[in-house]
Amino acid sequence: MRNDLGLSAGVTAQDDGVPRHVGIIMDGNGRWAAARGFPRLEGHRRGVKALRRTVRAAGELGVKYLTVYSFSSENWRRPPREVADLMMLLKRFIRNDLAELHGNGVRVRIIGSRDELMPDIRNLLIEAEELTRDNTNLTLIVAFNYGSRQEIAMAARRLAEDAAAGLLDPKLIDENLVASRLYTAGAPDPDLIIRTSGEERLSNFLLWQSAYAEFVFLPLHWPDFDGAALEQAISIYRGRQRRFGDVAAHSAPPSAMTGS
Repeated sequence: MRNDLGLSAGVTAQDDGVPRHVGIIMDGNGRWAAARGFPRLEGHRRGVKALRRTVRAAGELGVKYLTVYSFSSENWRRPPREVADLMMLLKRFIRNDLAELHGNGVRVRIIGSRDELMPDIRNLLIEAEELTRDNTNLTLIVAFNYGSRQEIAMAARRLAEDAAAGLLDPKLIDENLVASRLYTAGAPDPDLIIRTSGEERLSNFLLWQSAYAEFVFLPLHWPDFDGAALEQAISIYRGRQRRFGDVAAHSAPPSAMTGS
């Protein structure tokens, strides 16, 4: 029997053509609420429900990594009441859904800076990661208090510190070494980036990692996103030819190809 998250043990990748890693910019909660005369908080609540549906659908379709942009480092500029509501919803999601995610073999990773977070939230993030560390069915990466420019700057700073300390020869710094210092180290680059609400920009999300990703922009707001929308985006992705700078189509970027 399926639970609220709808995942079952032993989920594996299905047919070729399913992206291994999908990133989603979950946009449009506020506009969804405004169009219906609801407060913005209701839009965010419905957005959490859409996230549950999406985790379920990703597992069923055979996606192995799902990265969602839940709170950017720029979102602190929003009204304090809205920021507090978003923190509350994060805590509620972890407390209510963590056991089910764990039971269904979902590994949870949180990427982003934790310096500005309250201790109770930091502790919840650590709990989620520690509890689910060994799960392998689906990796859910939550970009929270995340900004890609800051992430790249952090990686560069750490490499510079190691070089200054004599631990690293600067001549050895290449793309793979930079990638190893990013928050997403160990995860494959996204194959597909989806953004809802009709906007067509990355908004500081996975700038380095999405160099070879395919982009699909959907006109619906995030609270209306569901399994059918995910399937639609993957269908569009399947129709693309990924060349990675070559003249022939490939299924993986050069760094992942044999003999590259």
